[in-house]
Amino acid sequence: MIYRLLAINIDGTLLQSNGRLHKSTKEAIEYVQHKGIYVTLVTSRSYPSAKKVAKALKLNSLLIAHSGAYIAGPQGKPIFVQRIAEDVTYEIVRLLEGFPSQIRLVHEKYALANKFKLNHNMMAKTVFTSGDPIFYSQQFVDCVSDTILEEPVTPSKIEVYFEDKADLEDAKAAIQGAFGEVDIVQLNELRLDIMPEGVSKLNALLYLGEHLEIARNEMVVIGDGIDDLEMIEAVGLGVAMGNAPNEVKKAADWVTRPNDQQGVTYMVKEHFRKQQPIEFLKKMNILK
Repeated sequence: MIYRLLAINIDGTLLQSNGRLHKSTKEAIEYVQHKGIYVTLVTSRSYPSAKKVAKALKLNSLLIAHSGAYIAGPQGKPIFVQRIAEDVTYEIVRLLEGFPSQIRLVHEKYALANKFKLNHNMMAKTVFTSGDPIFYSQQFVDCVSDTILEEPVTPSKIEVYFEDKADLEDAKAAIQGAFGEVDIVQLNELRLDIMPEGVSKLNALLYLGEHLEIARNEMVVIGDGIDDLEMIEAVGLGVAMGNAPNEVKKAADWVTRPNDQQGVTYMVKEHFRKQQPIEFLKKMNILK
């Protein structure tokens, strides 16, 4: 099979556990782009954060951010945006404020969160890798619902970080029972992502594929998270990182090395060295 698009998750996949890009990973992305493969990032991060990583990789492609709710190029002009309505956002926030949790409303231009202090460090990586604060405002307030009552917002995603597993389960059940306008992804036992109904990384990737006229069986996805599983199952070649949960590995066609052992580099070099450049394949009438 000839692959024309490579979609890669950021955290736990492209980045090492210290949050850095390895030099060999940058070289591997450059290598695959020289073969004519379209490379995109598919991430739960905010768009400014995804753009920052793309810049480090010298990518000039459309990026999928906010867990699939926002697709845009380096200039920031979106081709796809989904948002949670103002009234629904307010009601969900009011419900969530009944639980000890940090609530974070994510927009492509800013993030708004409460000042709740978590006793674990789950938020640290999200907050401090979210992009340059000069270009991406991150505001912390005493009460999110009071703030958005005065200045309503339409976020593309709501991230919630809990102290207790039971609270997460109770909040998840309450939201699923009361709000048909949103979908929920549970990333781990203490974090929920709430998105507009129908939004997912897979649906955004398929939308991008239609935009670029690239079929799903011509796509390769590399990921490590539960929210990457759907994509890994659906595309032509689904690749799980060595540090991924077992259920993600079981869904994959290929399991590469962990992120701290340059798993993306290994997979790209091993597979794409066998594929001729896209331009050559077109000249030979193998591709149209």
